Amino acid sequence: MAEKIEIMETVLRDAHQCLVATRMRTEDMLPIAAELDDVGYWSAETWGGATFDATLRYLKEDPWERLRKLRAAMPKTRFQMLLRGQNVVGYRNYPDDVVQAFVQRAAANGIDVFRIFDAMNDIRNMKTAIEAALKTGKLVEGTVCYTISPVHSVDYFLQVAENLADMGVQLICLKDMAGMLAPYAAYEIIKKIKSRIALPLHLHSHCTAGLAPMTYMMAIEAGADILDTAIAPFSQGTSQPATEQVVAALKGTLHETGLDLNKLNKIADYFYRIRRNYAEFESPVNNQIKTDVLISQIPGGMLSNLVAQLRQQKAEDKLDAVLAEMPHVRADLGYPPLVTPTSQIVGSQAALNVMTGRRYSVVAMETRNYVMGLYGKPPGPVSDEMKKMVLGKKEPITCRPADLLKPGLQQARKDAGGLATSEEDVVTYALFPEIARDYFTLRDGRNQAIDNRQHAASRH
Repeated sequence: MAEKIEIMETVLRDAHQCLVATRMRTEDMLPIAAELDDVGYWSAETWGGATFDATLRYLKEDPWERLRKLRAAMPKTRFQMLLRGQNVVGYRNYPDDVVQAFVQRAAANGIDVFRIFDAMNDIRNMKTAIEAALKTGKLVEGTVCYTISPVHSVDYFLQVAENLADMGVQLICLKDMAGMLAPYAAYEIIKKIKSRIALPLHLHSHCTAGLAPMTYMMAIEAGADILDTAIAPFSQGTSQPATEQVVAALKGTLHETGLDLNKLNKIADYFYRIRRNYAEFESPVNNQIKTDVLISQIPGGMLSNLVAQLRQQKAEDKLDAVLAEMPHVRADLGYPPLVTPTSQIVGSQAALNVMTGRRYSVVAMETRNYVMGLYGKPPGPVSDEMKKMVLGKKEPITCRPADLLKPGLQQARKDAGGLATSEEDVVTYALFPEIARDYFTLRDGRNQAIDNRQHAASRH
């Protein structure tokens, strides 16, 4: 059993991704950065997941610049990021050279811990990213995505963890992205992993179904070493348990975190004010316990974004129908864990099935690619009927999906041309070419305007 429990703070990444659709701006993070740095967290999650895309797409900010600014403001705290294996921070597989370049630049710009996962728990899709991260000398968390299905068992999760340990990762993360991990299930899985693998275990969960606080206590008893929490104003709902809640619960025990509640309360006061800035992105499910997530299995980060997308299409009233359709689509696709990008694939196809009124009358390209095997090997079988309906006479691939991809970095450098002014820009372009081009053009216009103002000022 672990003694002192370490804490990772998620407010700068997953917490706002889950509760306000990933819209927190860097300007709202920096004023409180020094106080966060002074807490003594094991790590702070500051990057990765949907933040890279959303920062560019919606906030018109440079995610690399955010990382550098936070790093300068928080020199004492380990920075952690979520990396989607071969998907990097995108929604498809990228060539190995793009994955390697991204990891190298992320480490150089301030990331200390790489949490690497694959939506299918397909080890082949994590290999390149893990090897690249280990090469930087940083810490690597090999991640097991938790889900519930007829093909997922305690021994299944143990096997994934053992495969990751064999690859040389320094920590194992059990990632419960939808908040479905029940207390006794957590105890059984963690106990078994800890009995077989001599590595620290980091647990990530969400409060969507109301289980996470109880699950965390049982996880501690089973030997978990690090827990993910969010400062109270950005906790609960589809986010993580409150940092203050966990710190207070463990005070005076063998597992005391050592964190100061007074410092945390001052940080909370700041974020209570900040959250008001993002009221338009609040979801009606944020403050509800939704045990129906045990059926839909939709992760917290996607739920708020799905609501926002349906709202844009004036179809928010279809949310319950889409959530009800998701487990059927998931079963058709061989029970993938629902986390980016499989959550988007299943969610989008479920939405199409509901909106058209006829299942699979329209099949999304991502669904076709999934059945083709381009996202990895499904955990369970996909029926021959489903394959025929989606693929026709084509046969799914059996190789590692990225083996089919040509190197992409040099082509991105060529295509970006003069718009890319750094290696980070080249990597950004390789990941999101259209969004990057729009952002670089906007950025260059801003910079030119600044140069013009400075030149005019110097003449006077």
